[in-house]
Amino acid sequence: MTLLRPQPLTAAAFARFGDVLEASGSPDRIINAGLCGRFHDRAQLDFGEPTGRAGISVFDAVPRPLPYSFDLVERHPEGSQAFIPMSLQPFLVIVAPDEGGTPGTPLAFLTAPGQGINLHRGTWHGVLTPLHAPGLFAVVDRIGPGANLQEYTYPAPFTVLPA
Repeated sequence: MTLLRPQPLTAAAFARFGDVLEASGSPDRIINAGLCGRFHDRAQLDFGEPTGRAGISVFDAVPRPLPYSFDLVERHPEGSQAFIPMSLQPFLVIVAPDEGGTPGTPLAFLTAPGQGINLHRGTWHGVLTPLHAPGLFAVVDRIGPGANLQEYTYPAPFTVLPA
């Protein structure tokens, strides 16, 4: 078993895997008669051509405590996938670099309240892992024909320890 410590989720640390969705810094635009800040175009959505389209689903995942052991990761070769929490609870994000078609050593990130993620197309990642109830997430991903799920089971589990 390999032990991992989650690092805080930052845009710089997560950039090779996807986008961090958050309202940070100053809004790009002020809209709605000056009553709303718009943090514009925060994710590179990619749903494949020509048959993919964006879909929004709601996931209700069972919270898991730390330490958390896992051996399964997955990826979506036909489109990006965004996880937007519907509460202000942090969640665990596990990603792994691609090494010739299989996932390499995973990394663990811990979101701050109010952060979501958008995984780039083809990024190896762990399953949705809320740490607290409710585990409700809006998920924006590709809807369309084709095989858009690949799973990989590591030969030995990894355990994510508390930060």
